[in-house]
Amino acid sequence: MNLQKTFSGTGIAIVTPFTEDGAIDWKAFQGCLDFWISGGVEYLVVLGTTGESATIHGEEKQAVFSFVQEYTAGRIPLVAGIGGNDTQEVVHALTHFDLTGYSAILSVSPYYNKPNQEGIFQHYKLIDQHTPLPIIMYNVPGRTGQSITAATQLRVAKECKSVFATKEASGNMDLMMQLLRDKPADFMVISGDDPITLPLIAAGAAGVISVVANAFPKEFSEMVRYCLSGNFEKARPLHNKYLEITGALFTEGSPAGIKAVLAEMGHCKNTFRMPVWPVSASHHEKLKLLLNQVRNPL
Repeated sequence: MNLQKTFSGTGIAIVTPFTEDGAIDWKAFQGCLDFWISGGVEYLVVLGTTGESATIHGEEKQAVFSFVQEYTAGRIPLVAGIGGNDTQEVVHALTHFDLTGYSAILSVSPYYNKPNQEGIFQHYKLIDQHTPLPIIMYNVPGRTGQSITAATQLRVAKECKSVFATKEASGNMDLMMQLLRDKPADFMVISGDDPITLPLIAAGAAGVISVVANAFPKEFSEMVRYCLSGNFEKARPLHNKYLEITGALFTEGSPAGIKAVLAEMGHCKNTFRMPVWPVSASHHEKLKLLLNQVRNPL
């Protein structure tokens, strides 16, 4: 498999639909998967943060991985979200989950513990030694409390042979520019922030793992493909069209925002597992207004 080809473009950090009593809504999940695939995105990330992975454990996590693989049946590449703040537990998960049909793993940097940069490197070094699949590391200090510096990410890229990409959601443009300048030629930098995907691709990024594409897979993935082909004249109107609603998706937390929009579109219920909670009534109304605006053609 050519990793650079497979993971260029748009991946979706997919939501996990729930019923009103908090069970996984398998029927709605099937409809969402068909919607995302028909939208033309390049790959799906299962049980990332947007999938509420923090409240899905053990056998149920395996059930989600297996369900998505069986239902998509090879129609689209899949990435499994497996990360944590206990390195040995992550290694155990990597070696015990059945990841048949998956092409890669997205592994967030250790959260809450706030390890130093050497600790972060040693974490990735150990999982690199045990992983059954290629790894995308994930830098999201807004959630983890600790950023992976450009120097550490480059060290991982050069010394951990299974780590072929980084999902960059630090919001630190200086850091990302250093990565794009100094990375190995075959190492991929993937945007983890929808609003800055266009400028990052212009600087050399390979695409995005997106939240907003849960609701707008067709036009957002088209925007990314225009960027990758260098056609920014066509990309910019699409980028601008979704800029405001993308920001609003995160105002009261994610995935609360994107599930509110998906519920309005009829794809899944606006339900979560605590402590995630729906957006406020006033913000829900704002999202409805923005949704109606972006539904109008350019």
